[in-house]
Formats: sequence, C-alpha cells, structure tokens
Amino acid sequence: MDYTSKRKKTILSILAIIIALLHLVPFYILITTALKARGDFSSKWSIPTEINWPNFREAWEQATLGTALLNTSIITFFAALLLIVFGSMAAYPLARRQTKLNKFMYVFFISIMVIPPLAALVPLYQLVVDIGLMNTRTVAVLNNVASFLPLTIFLYAGFIRSTIPKSLEEAARIDGANTVGIFFRIVFPLLKPITASILIISCVYIWNDYQFAIFFLQDASVQTMTVSLSGFFGENTNNLNLVAAAAIIAMLPMVILFLLLQKYFIKGLAAGSVKG
Repeated sequence: MDYTSKRKKTILSILAIIIALLHLVPFYILITTALKARGDFSSKWSIPTEINWPNFREAWEQATLGTALLNTSIITFFAALLLIVFGSMAAYPLARRQTKLNKFMYVFFISIMVIPPLAALVPLYQLVVDIGLMNTRTVAVLNNVASFLPLTIFLYAGFIRSTIPKSLEEAARIDGANTVGIFFRIVFPLLKPITASILIISCVYIWNDYQFAIFFLQDASVQTMTVSLSGFFGENTNNLNLVAAAAIIAMLPMVILFLLLQKYFIKGLAAGSVKG
C-alpha cells in the first residue's frame, strides 16, 4: 500500500470517527439529563454529580409506559411477523418467475415506495372509521404492514436473485419437493441475513411511528410509546429529567434488537439491493 492510499484511509477513518461522535452527542445529553436530580440546572454537557436512578421509576409510572410498551410491542411483533411471512412469499415467485405479470407486479410494488404515506391519510382515516377499527391495535398492524410491504418485497426479491442459486431448488425439485416445500425448507432458511435487515428497518419504523398512531390510536388504552411520550412531554416541559428517562426507556428495546441482529444487517441489506 503506497503513502497516498494510507493517507486517504487515515483521513476517512478520522472523518468516520468525527461523524460517529456527532451522532453520539444527543445520546450523551439525553443520558446525562435523565440521570440528574430534579432542579439540577447545571450545563447539559456536565456529568451529574449524583446519579438519580428514581427518575426512571417515576417516568415509568407517570407516563404509564407499561401499557404503552405492551401496545407497541404487540403492534411491532405482529406487523413484523406478517411482513416477513407475506413479503418473502410474495417476493419468491417475483424473483424466480420472470413472466410479464410478475414483472408488472414488481414494478408496481416499487412504484408504491415513492408515494408519501401521509398522502393517503385522509381516505385511510375515513376507511378506518367506516369499518370500525378506530382505537384498535389491528389498524396499526395492518397500516404498518401495508406501508412496509413494498420495501420488504423489493429487498427479498433482490436477495433471492443475487444470493440463492437456482441449482439448490432444481435439485430439491428432482428429489420430489413441490414449490411450497422448496420455499419453506430450502429458500426461507437462507434468507436469514435479509430477514434481519428487514426486521431492524421495519421494527424501528413501526416502534417509532407517530404520524399514524396519533390519529388512529387516540384512546389511552391503546396508545403507543410515541403517543404516550408526546403527551408526557407536554405535561413535563419543566421537568426534562423525567422526559429524558422516559425517552431512554422507549428506545432501549430497539437498541437491543439492533445489537442482536447487527452482524446480519449490512450483509443482508447490501445483498438485497444488488439486483432489482
């Protein structure tokens, strides 16, 4: 490696470190704010002189985060499950059978991705009211599935085309396996990397969804973390310690999910976008 290449690599490494530090600044301020005692008006950059863990208990109780956490977990779990099942099953024939209808459907799904979700808010709200699904977790699950299904199909189809050889399926078909058996026994187990990527992307979005949840989940019994935090922040603008503590509690599940699946994330996302 010559001197110029080493210099470029060093500069890129320094830039990467600077960008990472800039992204960590908000988290540092959030954590220090959450750990400070009520009435501590010291600089947001200063480390708390005394760690005040009760902030997290008070935030949990006052913001009713238990109910919100349960609602958000249920919505995220079932929406992600339906995305994985239906997204992978829809992507498989689109990736393997290049008929005119399949090509049209693939382009159709890709086209839907460019439409802003909020563009359908008014007719969607009217539909939800007409069919009686307001203030139900079901509407949140179905809405999130519909919003993320095109992207899921796009990533699965690209991954199947670029990563999984057809020879595996042909060998299984020679052994007498049908299409359903080939998909679930051979293809689907090989989709682990892209499945992890889809889980991270979709779950983070669904977990943090506010724009639709604020309209469809107005009852306190079905509110999600984002809606509960919004109301809690409005009631505690002068007590940011509790607000920061509640925000940390809300984001922890997604941080844990990312840490568990991070080794598959980049690999699956890169492979899934190779071919369209």
